[in-house]
Amino acid sequence: MKVGLVSDNLTFPNLALMKISSYHKNKGDSIDWYSDLFSGQFDKVYYSKIFNFTHDNILSDNVEKGGTGFDIKKKLPADVERSFPDYSIYDHNFSVQYYSRGCIRNCPFCVVRQKEGYIHTVEPMPLNPKGKWIHVLDNNFFANPNWEWSIKHLIKCGQPVKFDGIDVRILTKEQCDYLSKLKLKTQIHIAWDNPKEKIDKHIKRVLDYNILKPYRFMCYVLIGYWSSEEEDLYRVKKLKEFGIDPFVMPYNKKDNYQKRFARWVNHKAIFKTVKWKDYN
Repeated sequence: MKVGLVSDNLTFPNLALMKISSYHKNKGDSIDWYSDLFSGQFDKVYYSKIFNFTHDNILSDNVEKGGTGFDIKKKLPADVERSFPDYSIYDHNFSVQYYSRGCIRNCPFCVVRQKEGYIHTVEPMPLNPKGKWIHVLDNNFFANPNWEWSIKHLIKCGQPVKFDGIDVRILTKEQCDYLSKLKLKTQIHIAWDNPKEKIDKHIKRVLDYNILKPYRFMCYVLIGYWSSEEEDLYRVKKLKEFGIDPFVMPYNKKDNYQKRFARWVNHKAIFKTVKWKDYN
């Protein structure tokens, strides 16, 4: 059987498609990326969609659709889920890894709790044989009850690590110490999504440990969901005072104000030299 794969994001490994590829290859099936031009050549097509705003027009008649962009509750069959990820379908020099799924938070703009439930530990996967660094996809790494084993496992792997996000509200001195022992691929990503939460007090507490310097952090700032312009400005200015890089995430990318504010903040040279009132 010839199997076709479709993803709406080819820049990042799709774990579901990698497991599907491995499962079918173990059965002796051939795998290739799907193209409408050759739609008649595929016996089965799998389309995994991350975003709900991307197209889903596939010409093949035998398409299995899944992913957050289609249905957040749909899961892979158990025998496919158990398959090792097939990294050979991508030309990437890094590994993706999970130590936990779900989250302790239930933010209204996030689907993680709906999709994966409350945080729970999972078994780490085999790494990319050609991988040079590890991208940890846990939604809330240090909320994992087995976070200590997990970070020791990362240290033992010996490769640089990138975290999807670290919850600064629960970050302890001991956890900062472990982070300082890791080879970090990028800055540590934290978030200040809700302007009503005093995240700045937690940031100050973490910086006062004097283990991780401010330049080691980058902070996501959600705007346009439940914040005013004044609250947006307060948060990015406060982060600048701490010496932490803010990175603005517009909730509505079509909104003119949100687009302009994000451009102002996310262009570091402009943000450091031009005031918002002048940029505006």
